[in-house]
Amino acid sequence: MIEGPTDETSLKGLADAIKLLYDTEAREWTADDVISLVDELSVVPREWLMENNARLLILSGNNICFTFMASKAVNGRAVELARLMVFLALVCEKDLYCMDWAVKMMQKVCKIFSTPGERTSFLQCLENAFAHMIMDMLQAVLSGDRDEEDSSFLNLFHLVNAQANFHKEILYLTMRSNGNTV
Repeated sequence: MIEGPTDETSLKGLADAIKLLYDTEAREWTADDVISLVDELSVVPREWLMENNARLLILSGNNICFTFMASKAVNGRAVELARLMVFLALVCEKDLYCMDWAVKMMQKVCKIFSTPGERTSFLQCLENAFAHMIMDMLQAVLSGDRDEEDSSFLNLFHLVNAQANFHKEILYLTMRSNGNTV
């Protein structure tokens, strides 16, 4: 969880357990309890890679993912939320999930911000997070530190595709909302 990306099968059981705790019929765990649990899991005993955290949230389902992200928005953690959103897009790209889902999740989270200025600030943070991560990955590729699988180049490839597909879905959404067909 801390050294490299973890595959879906490694996180599925944990995600299913979190979903059971969050189940509305159980009523033993509140949304805040589940948010705290996911937060704690991702830092104990050492901080997880953000990609693994994003994968866990996706596997945990829409309600848990949204609740976790909305908590960050409400608590003024827009920069952290933006980075998480980038990793959600990256996981969608790598694991072949629908990028439309990530865009719709971003839309829902944007509604949590109480002012247009806060929404704009979050969207700027999101674009900055994409740019910074691409530059960081590009620097890793250019530094020549290659491993056997050449994962730094592959990660850059996936991130650039994730950004392109994320923005493509936003453009489609914008065109549809303006009454134009794509």
